[in-house]
Amino acid sequence: MDTMTIGKVARLAEVGVETLRFYEREGLIEEPPRRESGYREYPESVIARLRFIKRAKELGFTLGEIKELLSLKIDPSTTCADVRQRAELKIDNIEAKIRTLQRMKKALVKLTKACDQRGPTDECPILESLEREDRKP
Repeated sequence: MDTMTIGKVARLAEVGVETLRFYEREGLIEEPPRRESGYREYPESVIARLRFIKRAKELGFTLGEIKELLSLKIDPSTTCADVRQRAELKIDNIEAKIRTLQRMKKALVKLTKACDQRGPTDECPILESLEREDRKP
């Protein structure tokens, strides 16, 4: 089995060397054996795992959730339904974030419409709204 240096793995998986080391510390990838010189010797299989991690991150999964997904992947008692349940929970989480962002946008749009862009900043309705205790725009 061929092994690779950390630099080569990082390049092939399109991640930084520090990211690779961080994933090792977090337990997302196994710490590889080292040569006598101290250099890490990664198996080729680590590239697929790194790509899995990257794609899961792009879909919004946290590193903790990714660790769970990786555990499910190797657990023989896990079913596709278990994985689907995790994905559905992530969808619910994303939808909640979208609702929060939409509320934030609506409030900011209201504030910017109230600003006529004239006058000093101590009369700015946007800044005044941010200073109010009730925090309602």
